[in-house]
Amino acid sequence: MIKPKTYYFYSLFITFLIVISILCGCVSNQINGKKEKVENKSTNAFESSLNAKEQLGKLLFFEESLSTPPGQACSDCHAPEVAFADPETELPVSRGAHSDRYGNRNDMTISYSAFVPPLHFNEDEEVWVGGLFWDGRVNSLAEQSKGPLLNPLEMANPDTLTILKKLESLSYAELFTEIYGPDALSNPNIAFNNMADAIEAYEKTSEVSPFTSKYDYWLRGEIELNEQELRGLKLYEAEDKGNCAACHPNTISADGSPPLFTDFTYDNLGVPPNSENPFYSLPQELNPDGFEFVDLGLGKTLNDPEQDGKFRVPTMRNVAVTSPYMHNGIYKTLFSVLAFYNTRDVAEWPEPEVAQNVNIDELGDLKLTNNELEDLVAFLRTLTDGWEKPNE
Repeated sequence: MIKPKTYYFYSLFITFLIVISILCGCVSNQINGKKEKVENKSTNAFESSLNAKEQLGKLLFFEESLSTPPGQACSDCHAPEVAFADPETELPVSRGAHSDRYGNRNDMTISYSAFVPPLHFNEDEEVWVGGLFWDGRVNSLAEQSKGPLLNPLEMANPDTLTILKKLESLSYAELFTEIYGPDALSNPNIAFNNMADAIEAYEKTSEVSPFTSKYDYWLRGEIELNEQELRGLKLYEAEDKGNCAACHPNTISADGSPPLFTDFTYDNLGVPPNSENPFYSLPQELNPDGFEFVDLGLGKTLNDPEQDGKFRVPTMRNVAVTSPYMHNGIYKTLFSVLAFYNTRDVAEWPEPEVAQNVNIDELGDLKLTNNELEDLVAFLRTLTDGWEKPNE
């Protein structure tokens, strides 16, 4: 427990460490040629209102020594500058700590993941809902944060003992005992759980889910959307047009909470396999199926063929800055995604990766014009966080 008389100096120390960590992360991103798309001012440590556990989680989130080899932090694939998605947009999937290894899926944004419910079956709608990752395989942000650390394609630590040694060597390792007690780093599993708990605490803060988009200002009646954005909103909601709101609801909840732009359900949209995914070319020990690999999504999680090819509906918040799109990163622009939704069933598109269970009711022949697609894109851009209200 932190003593009251030392808390002020403790907070200053945490702030200093966070600033240094973020600065190092920015240098690393520049070295790796990753581009920043949008400034997220809420991550400025000097303006931070995080508590001790959240501050520790933030330090760990930006800590590059936790991978094997060192050099990759959570923030390398979930950068605040692009709404906690991958800033390296030239690849459909993320590169690992080993520069010749790649994941098999496009990274989802972590923003607003704190609101995803546990995976469960909705008896009324007869659909699966919730769960983290594209396939719903874990139910908490703590469990989600553990996965990449031990994944040989990502941060590539061989075991939790390796992670414990890394945590013990951190310049701020004493913060674990300050927060979790004297046994905080006493064995690999306890240390791993405490690390994940701290990261979860940070990922649940308003720094990660700020609700600061232009649309949020509009919902509160503080500003007006322009004509094109309003046309796009109308198309977004219209059941006989875009019908986007069917899966990405955009209205305030009954309790007054802002919309999350997802219903957390699962769909097989008929997305084709991405031939540009470097995962296909990995050696057999990392990808046993080679070019025959098929991503079954929720079907693999549940071991249920009726769910094969289904992936969780992502939030549309920050969608304009989180390219590429779909579970395999096949589409690089919002317009190309909308074009696929619009004409999947009436134009020449490649065959789906999983031909079973494709949603044929809500997309595929929307009959939208190019101008209407541009209006939709304009509206979707209002969902980007960090928007600043113009001075009167």
